[in-house]
Amino acid sequence: MLFLGVDGGQSSTTAVIGDETGRLLGRGEAGPCNHVASDQGRERLVAAITAAVSQAAAAAGLAPDVEFAAAVFGMSGGPADKREVIASLVRARRLEVTDDAHIALLGATAGGPGVVVISGTGSIALGRNAGAKTARAGGWGYVFGDEGSGFDLVRQALRAALRHEEGWGPPTSLAARLQKATGAASANEVLHLFYTRDWPRDRVATLAPLVEQAALEGDPIARNLLQQAAQQLSTLVASVRSQLFPKGSPVYIATIGGMFQCKMLSEFFRLLVELEPGSTVGPPKHDPAQGALLQAISC
Repeated sequence: MLFLGVDGGQSSTTAVIGDETGRLLGRGEAGPCNHVASDQGRERLVAAITAAVSQAAAAAGLAPDVEFAAAVFGMSGGPADKREVIASLVRARRLEVTDDAHIALLGATAGGPGVVVISGTGSIALGRNAGAKTARAGGWGYVFGDEGSGFDLVRQALRAALRHEEGWGPPTSLAARLQKATGAASANEVLHLFYTRDWPRDRVATLAPLVEQAALEGDPIARNLLQQAAQQLSTLVASVRSQLFPKGSPVYIATIGGMFQCKMLSEFFRLLVELEPGSTVGPPKHDPAQGALLQAISC
């Protein structure tokens, strides 16, 4: 029996194929799964899923049109507008389409109790206890939330640069760094670039390492922004933890996403979270695609 797990994210799409024992047989990678309603979203969704699943099938020595006993897709932006498209692309006797945070949690905790906090282009915290009760915090999107995410960090960095450029904020090297990275002549020009289609949110988020570079070179504004992001992410975790686990009980908190590649932010976050007795911060046990595969095998 063959099973398929897919992680469809804003940055990339990963597909893994395994058997009923959980043995990994093949893996495939492709581009992002855009929201279906966005420009060329449906075409990109089809292309990404087709490429990732085909690569995984080829790596497993299987035909591209292989039928799976079950397939689970965890999709950025939720499943509502994607299930019909996915069902037309993949042959599976059982198909489940859920959100990407759900499969990230399953992978991070290997299906057991715990909390996962994701900070990439966006941010969210999700947890599950031994009684299978779940809770979440954040994940509201870039307009109303995504605190502590890569996009939000760059947004805050640009706001600091704009305040200084207009004479009502302290000096910061962030302006020069953002201008160099984008080829803009001023912080105001960077702002206008970020409103164009050439700079979608996932591309803006790739500039987040500039903030850590500035902080490491002594920029107090940049350091403060990283501390603020860590505080926001730790608050999401604290909310989920308090909803699911007794105070002081042992809880593993897994971190996922590009923002945790920032060593300064990651350390700030760990120190804040581990102030709560029983809390331990570490890497995920499995990646989100493998979490989807575990769900496919168990459903």
